[in-house]
Amino acid sequence: MSPATVSPMLVRLAGERATGALLRDRGTLYLVDGQVVHAESPAAPGIDILLTATGRLRPEGWQQAVDRAGAHGFVGRFLVESGQVAGGELEICHLGALHDAAFFALAPSSGPTRFRYGVAHWIGPVHPVSAEVVEREAARRRDLLDRLWPYPDVDNAPVVRTRRRPDTTVTARQRAVLALADGAMTPQDIARALGRPAFHILIDIRRLAAAGAVETPRAPVPQAHLVPAWVAGMTPDPDVALLRRLRDALEATL
Repeated sequence: MSPATVSPMLVRLAGERATGALLRDRGTLYLVDGQVVHAESPAAPGIDILLTATGRLRPEGWQQAVDRAGAHGFVGRFLVESGQVAGGELEICHLGALHDAAFFALAPSSGPTRFRYGVAHWIGPVHPVSAEVVEREAARRRDLLDRLWPYPDVDNAPVVRTRRRPDTTVTARQRAVLALADGAMTPQDIARALGRPAFHILIDIRRLAAAGAVETPRAPVPQAHLVPAWVAGMTPDPDVALLRRLRDALEATL
């Protein structure tokens, strides 16, 4: 497990079998008896979007569940018992939303981490996951993204298409992402528009960046008065074409 993704407080709370909400810069993890029962992040579509945007659940059905069961913390149970969502389907969607949000919530951060004991999420019990599994999955996802294209600036910047032809075949899902790459929408915006987990969108965008189909944001150029003139005249950006050739050569040897 990558040390950068580990939350010492989460490890301690899991050992204490604590119940409550772990608040971090980029999201919140909800624990019951030390296990993670839900997660939320501004960077990830919520379970409501994942269920409704794909047509699995009518928006009015979701709102009905929140209105009737939200205050009691049993929205998930209400959806299943009312026949709007099958139990297995809810579990799969919930796990997807949990790991998606946890990936962002557990990102390296210099901000404060707080825990509010006794706080519960309105979705209610669906499928608890051990804290160890959540952290391990977050680390695996971060490592995967770095292997695909090791420039995380593409994860948060507006997605901009390039004029060049991609180096590889573009899949149907990647075409859907490119169709929304208008230079204004971020990966998070695209995830919400498509009703897909944000991490899945990041995979597509990093692959598209590696193929030359979307731009990698430029790093800021150092100020000339702080560096030698010959350095100030150079761009700190990587030689993307060279990186692609190196990547292709390495893959050919595997």
